[in-house]
Amino acid sequence: PRAGELASMGPAAPSDDELDPRLIRRFGVISRPSVGAEPAAVALGRQLYYDPRLSRSGAISCNSCHPLDRYGTTATRSQTRVKGRMSLRNVPTVYNAAGEFRLFWDARAATLEEQALVPLLDPAEMGMSGAGLVTRLRSIPGYARQFRNAWPQDPDPITPDHVAAAIAAFERGLITPARWDRYLAGDSGALSRPEKDGARLFANLGCIVCHAGPYVGGLMMQRLGVFAPWPDQADQGRFDITHDAADHMVFKVPSLRNVARTAPYFHDGYTDSLDTAVRMMARYQTGTELSDTEAQLLVAWLGSLTGALPEEYIREPTLPADASR
Repeated sequence: PRAGELASMGPAAPSDDELDPRLIRRFGVISRPSVGAEPAAVALGRQLYYDPRLSRSGAISCNSCHPLDRYGTTATRSQTRVKGRMSLRNVPTVYNAAGEFRLFWDARAATLEEQALVPLLDPAEMGMSGAGLVTRLRSIPGYARQFRNAWPQDPDPITPDHVAAAIAAFERGLITPARWDRYLAGDSGALSRPEKDGARLFANLGCIVCHAGPYVGGLMMQRLGVFAPWPDQADQGRFDITHDAADHMVFKVPSLRNVARTAPYFHDGYTDSLDTAVRMMARYQTGTELSDTEAQLLVAWLGSLTGALPEEYIREPTLPADASR
């Protein structure tokens, strides 16, 4: 049924109100991992994530563009980099990125470790060289000890690869289970009736073809503008890397986890409104013009994907002092 029909059905018996198990199987529950066997690497990665000394200017940290207390986004279309330059794309959140099959809008990084190095060593982002990064970290006595603790078998543990590995170890803990996960796990009261109707509509419209799995996306690439050309085609996505015509306007399908808190939307930050974003996706990707009721139901369900921030895990750490202090 269409959303308007769903909204007019009125109260239903609980058994009729629940989502079809075949729909539920298209998703999956997420949970925050334990620190596991890498507590030293995680603790080091937390400090490196917050430390602006990893940038050439000494003013930009990972947290500058991905502030963890704001769902990993600054809520702006672009971010300030070294020398005041602005990023060309909307910077995605780092929350739940560990569950995505590749990283960056154009999917150029295969792992969190690979992704972590890109902004550090990019002249237009944090602006460090590999040698400069190592030199700076070696000059901070507290880091020398922490790298030894994290990689005790390595006689020279301060390397760009180990920096990336530590940041990635920390980022793997940035997982945000939500009410949606409680519902999938069997708590039928975790979602409201409109939220359940929104989930059904999401599936009926075909959104589930791309946005499925535990992270509700993040598992594939897709052309942006299937039924109509995307309004702004200055950024051609994956094509700019491969120069293959088949990759024109192809981007990674993002996870929709925390989408209600991570505006603006799309690679170009086209809109700050989630209502507008769902209407655009329906129009350009499914050829559907949503009614107001349909848009409201989709937005309601997407709100159930918002998880609580792991406040203790992301608490800003005390950074090791420079040798001169």
